[in-house]
Amino acid sequence: MPSNGEIIKDTVEQFQKIQAHMKNAKEEHAVKTYEGLKKDYHSLKAVLTSLGVNLTDIDEIKE
Repeated sequence: MPSNGEIIKDTVEQFQKIQAHMKNAKEEHAVKTYEGLKKDYHSLKAVLTSLGVNLTDIDEIKE
């Protein structure tokens, strides 16, 4: 069973990857792709918030 630290680390990495893909999708005007990624973004954001992670410095999208 992973520790909270490992879960947080993994989720933060996923969150950062999703944000990078969202930026690319927005830049390329890939609306459907962006909307799909946004669902994952919100889910990961909810998990991180429930784990007590301060998103101020890592949330670049802020949606």
